[in-house]
Amino acid sequence: MPITKSAKKRMRQSLIRKKRNRRMKNTVKNSIKKFLQLVNEEKGEEAKKMLPQVIKLIDITSSKGVWHKNKAAREKSKLMKKYQRLSVAK
Repeated sequence: MPITKSAKKRMRQSLIRKKRNRRMKNTVKNSIKKFLQLVNEEKGEEAKKMLPQVIKLIDITSSKGVWHKNKAAREKSKLMKKYQRLSVAK
């Protein structure tokens, strides 16, 4: 347990950030799963509407420092490729 006042504050801050980071990670993961499910079911219109929302969530997660910027870029690229394959298949 922290002893100094600054260490106590640092602990409080880290717990708050930990909760925020977990919530953001779960939100992004769930939205990616929903998008991929739409792509697998070949629901192009719904996937097209959802893609900008998912990309926005990924960008927010990256800007807050929850995900590294390269991980965010990699995930966005992967999602775009899957969506484009769906568009070409039709």
